[in-house]
Amino acid sequence: MQRERSQYGTGGFRADGWRTARACGPNGGNCVEVNLTSPNAVGVRDTKRWTGDVRLAVSPGSWQAFLGAARSGRFDGA
Repeated sequence: MQRERSQYGTGGFRADGWRTARACGPNGGNCVEVNLTSPNAVGVRDTKRWTGDVRLAVSPGSWQAFLGAARSGRFDGA
């Protein structure tokens, strides 16, 4: 019996759902990838270590709070 490969990777994230910022460029650089395909968590990983498991998973609410703080400049100069 042959097993079907799931479209979802580790942690319930779609394997094709990883995204980087446009500023990251085509070579990846020192960037993070974000995956928003799970209804229960946001996955975050390093572009240089894209193979393997999710490195960080946070709740959607925590992710939105982080984005709001970053946009407001809370981490500037930190």
